[in-house]
Amino acid sequence: MSGVKAASCHGGSTAVAAPPGTPVVALAGNPNVGKSTVFNTLTGARQHVGNWPGKTVDVARGPWRLTGDRRVEVVDLPGTYSLVPCSPDEELTRELIVTGQVDAVVVAVDAGNLARNLYLLAQLLETGRPVAVALTMVDTAAARGLTVDAAALAERTGVPVVAIDARAGRGMDELAAAVAGLLD
Repeated sequence: MSGVKAASCHGGSTAVAAPPGTPVVALAGNPNVGKSTVFNTLTGARQHVGNWPGKTVDVARGPWRLTGDRRVEVVDLPGTYSLVPCSPDEELTRELIVTGQVDAVVVAVDAGNLARNLYLLAQLLETGRPVAVALTMVDTAAARGLTVDAAALAERTGVPVVAIDARAGRGMDELAAAVAGLLD
């Protein structure tokens, strides 16, 4: 894919144009799972993080170096609980993923709220798009006495699962390698 084009939920158009031939990777997930922090770490951007309706309505985009000189365009989609949209921002997320405007999807999954996040993951898997899971907030879950076995989750879902701490940069190289594997 050379770019993502979709209508903004504000009525204009949102065009996410990557250089020709550059794969496009969507960053999806429920609201408040650390998605914008992951985006900022991957791209070096400083997206303002907000947790109110309409904050992440248009997509943000930026370059991500996976491995070596391999680059992709990463698109930070509005947070959603489902691919069955109930709002314009959720419609935008669905449109970009379901219509094949992205080459792969990284879904941010909150380790402390796994059950709530697995619904969206299941729907993303049904799209047929290559998917990798970025297991976020592992430290917060551990503080609550919760642990998630990333290897077991990967085995059960059939997709790469990488525990990350985007603020500290931990797991980001492993996530990049997992996404590179999806695109090969």
